Amino acid sequence: MLGFVLIGLYACKKSSSKYNYFLSPVEGAKVASGSILTLKTDAGAGEFDSIKYFMDEKFLAKKADTQSVKVPTIDLPLGSRLLTAIIYNGSDSAELTTNIQLLPSKPPVQYSYKVINVYPHDISSYTQGLEYHDGIFYESDGVYGESSLRKVELKTGKVLKLLNIDARFFAEGLTVIGNRIIMITWREGVGFVYDKDTFNKLAEFPYTSGAEGWGLAFDGSHILNSDGTNNIYLLNKDSFLKEGTIEVYDNNGAVDSLNELEFIDGKIYANIYQTDKIAIIDPKTGAVEAYIDLTGILPATDYVDGVTDVLNGIAWDAKGRRLFVTGKKWNKLFEITLK
Repeated sequence: MLGFVLIGLYACKKSSSKYNYFLSPVEGAKVASGSILTLKTDAGAGEFDSIKYFMDEKFLAKKADTQSVKVPTIDLPLGSRLLTAIIYNGSDSAELTTNIQLLPSKPPVQYSYKVINVYPHDISSYTQGLEYHDGIFYESDGVYGESSLRKVELKTGKVLKLLNIDARFFAEGLTVIGNRIIMITWREGVGFVYDKDTFNKLAEFPYTSGAEGWGLAFDGSHILNSDGTNNIYLLNKDSFLKEGTIEVYDNNGAVDSLNELEFIDGKIYANIYQTDKIAIIDPKTGAVEAYIDLTGILPATDYVDGVTDVLNGIAWDAKGRRLFVTGKKWNKLFEITLK
């Protein structure tokens, strides 16, 4: 017993004389973007020659004393950042790590809505992707065995053209680029390219960017792609390979379940799956700048038990500057403005 006590005391004494942890910041700390981050370790408990500090393996500073290091965060990307301190003592070194979550400094603006016009929408469509081009909606409709690609008239909701998708595939988001329609599938790892006018299939491609295929939009240079996480991937518009990632956060943390996408006046609009909210995202930083709360837009009298599903579908008429929204198996499509 005495031997165990002595070993325990020795271990405690040895531990207290070593470099154990970051004093600042604490593990998992939420840090507002633009603030000054203070880095400091418990290195004062022992002798050392120098300390080198890193963020995500990028060198920040070197210190020969126990003074803290001040790091501006204004230009750093949002999200989880790994901090490392390597403490050198002769030929020996000790490595300490901690992490922070860098978040937007401002809470999102909160918008409600005003309905300008109401149009019919085909209740059979489990809306996955929605875009407006040249007076026509292009819509992808999901569910295994029921998926389709549609061309829809605005005023009547009439399906002008319909292509049934093979029952093996669950159709997901789409976007229109020139005379091409790009559409992805949910879990099948396949995407399709169709002629916008004829719906003839032009190509297939492997979908590899996200764990699943959810939403698509086009920002003029890249295809924007969601997969139900807080990531929006930047895909090459010709090869469909991933070329970058936008991590989306608000002032409280990661914003998950990003679904159908639309690119409007330099911002990304994203349905948040299974909610009545649309996030407005700065593509440069991934910060959510605003939320649109669409609670109550579909009247309770229009709900059909076992049929009507969640809000999903955003389309933008760039020429007429009109914003449209709908939902999965909704009987209405709405033109709205924000307030």
